[in-house]
Amino acid sequence: EVTMVESGGGSVHAGGSLTLSCVVSGYGWQSWCMAWFRQVPGKQREAFATINDDEMTTIADSVKGRFAVSKDNAKKTLNLQMNDLMPEDTAKYYCAADRWPPSDECGWNTTSYIPFSYWGRGIQVTVSS
Repeated sequence: EVTMVESGGGSVHAGGSLTLSCVVSGYGWQSWCMAWFRQVPGKQREAFATINDDEMTTIADSVKGRFAVSKDNAKKTLNLQMNDLMPEDTAKYYCAADRWPPSDECGWNTTSYIPFSYWGRGIQVTVSS
């Protein structure tokens, strides 16, 4: 069984920074497409950052230049560095993953094609103005 647990969320003022981590337990890690999603009440959950097995990353325009995704293979941890946070970044953040060959597209705008069998429970990020 695979479990994913997010940490690092919280409340910050606009312009602040947070680092989210997602620790993966259980079988699996290699040949995964991993992603960060976020959701605000009343809206669909949307992907904004991905990283594949070759550590190629994609970032949505809405957070490009402010957010960065990375992973630590030794610790089986997915990370999200968030800088210059804005009130519109307030959301519940989720990590997700699925087995996906590096040769196939693992992009934030193609996540609808990926099953994402594994999800964290989500963690709240609140940015005040």
